[in-house]
Amino acid sequence: MANHKSALKRIRSSEKKKLQNRYQHKTVRNAMRDFKKLEDKKTATKRFSEIVSMIDKLAKNNVIHQNKAANLKSKINKHLASIS
Repeated sequence: MANHKSALKRIRSSEKKKLQNRYQHKTVRNAMRDFKKLEDKKTATKRFSEIVSMIDKLAKNNVIHQNKAANLKSKINKHLASIS
């Protein structure tokens, strides 16, 4: 266990941040899962921009790596292109 007040505070704050990061990451994964099930081009295009924005926010906050963000965006862009 930590001995200093600052260390105790760091433990509390890092736990809050961890929960927030896990929630945001899971939300993006669920959104991508739902996106892959879409068949309508119009709704898929709208959802695409929302998901890309979410992925960029995760990368900006270092929840995921920038390269992983680029790979995810590429993957959903490929799916969007395949929808007729």
